[in-house]
Amino acid sequence: MARINLKGIGVALVTPFKQDKSIDFDALARLLEYQIKSGVDYLVVLGTTAETATLTPDEKHRVRDFVVERVAGRVPLVIGIGGNNTMALVEELRTTDLSPFSAVLSVVPYYNKPSQEGIYQHYREIAKASPIPVILYNVPGRTGVNMTAETTLRLAAEFDNIIGVKEASGNISQMDDIIKNKRDDFMVISGDDGITFPLITLGAVGVISVIGNAFPREFSRMVRLALQGDFARALTIHHRFTELFSLLFVDGNPAGVKCLLHAMGFIENELRLPLVPTRITTYEKIRKVLESLG
Repeated sequence: MARINLKGIGVALVTPFKQDKSIDFDALARLLEYQIKSGVDYLVVLGTTAETATLTPDEKHRVRDFVVERVAGRVPLVIGIGGNNTMALVEELRTTDLSPFSAVLSVVPYYNKPSQEGIYQHYREIAKASPIPVILYNVPGRTGVNMTAETTLRLAAEFDNIIGVKEASGNISQMDDIIKNKRDDFMVISGDDGITFPLITLGAVGVISVIGNAFPREFSRMVRLALQGDFARALTIHHRFTELFSLLFVDGNPAGVKCLLHAMGFIENELRLPLVPTRITTYEKIRKVLESLG
């Protein structure tokens, strides 16, 4: 099984919508070219930031096929395939053509609130079924349950094709515990733009980024400088974005980054219910920060 190097920056792509809420494939094409030309290391398709929960199965297939065709192998692709029905997820992994993708990103089951043993058994079945490498995704703020360092390390130790974890628990001690005790080739990836810099200093390999949709070149530079050990220059870039890190999530994700991309002229400021655009006050704050960033 081929392995993807997740070192650097992956961007969790948004799904642009038109005013009638249909998918804006022209805007998606512009975003893809912008990302690739700006030097991102890989792209994540159909993750949380893509509003995948509100896409129909047909729309997911169309987005997936469109991205594969447009990217045409220029950067690696990771696909989000997750859920809270393990049997259905296993069937999807076994029946979907995943050959264009380098890895699957699969979130901790949401809503069910499984025990740590349940989380372990869920990922055990995914690891057995997936024909490509698997990245765990821990985001308790969305799923309602935290995957502990002990469970992450247990999975990493027992399954070679589980190659990393996107950690968005916000618990630095937990992340540090994983980094300290993991197998050598298991990769810890920041799932939160705002803590990417400190997490890299602890040993993380990079980030799956939201802000990278809008600032792929600048954020990539911060990540690469930090990975090279040039912490002073990386910190300078990190501090340029500090206010924006908070603003992008004050009204939820991807409302913030879609607002930012709209202000930059890339997409319409459209989301699908139950998500709604940022408040006008938030939009104005984001616009002012954008102006200050030049």
